[in-house]
Amino acid sequence: MTEHLQEKLSIGDAALRLGVSAHTLRYYERVGLLEVPRLSSTQRRYGPQELEWLRFLLALRATGMPMQLIRRYVDLVHTGENTVTERKGLLLEHQRAVETQIAALHESLGAIERKIRWYDHEEQVN
Repeated sequence: MTEHLQEKLSIGDAALRLGVSAHTLRYYERVGLLEVPRLSSTQRRYGPQELEWLRFLLALRATGMPMQLIRRYVDLVHTGENTVTERKGLLLEHQRAVETQIAALHESLGAIERKIRWYDHEEQVN
């Protein structure tokens, strides 16, 4: 999903586009994960860069990264290019954790599928 280069969205429109609440966006800004340009002291305007950054942060959160680690990652980004290795390490560690979760979910899904097949078999017998 690519936004038009000049498009600037209100907080409500950005929240709708991202599938989160405006409260979530305000929270991300309040805790320092995001800086949003404003038309006035109150009117936030989300452009393509802010939306892309938020998509990434929301993906980290959706995959179970704790807010403390997300904040650490954002702090490293703000610190500068000399933190690239540490940022990559943090993401690699999280990637391994997500892969472990996916493997566990596949195993659990297999157990559910086996039980459904068992019920299907039972229905055919009865």
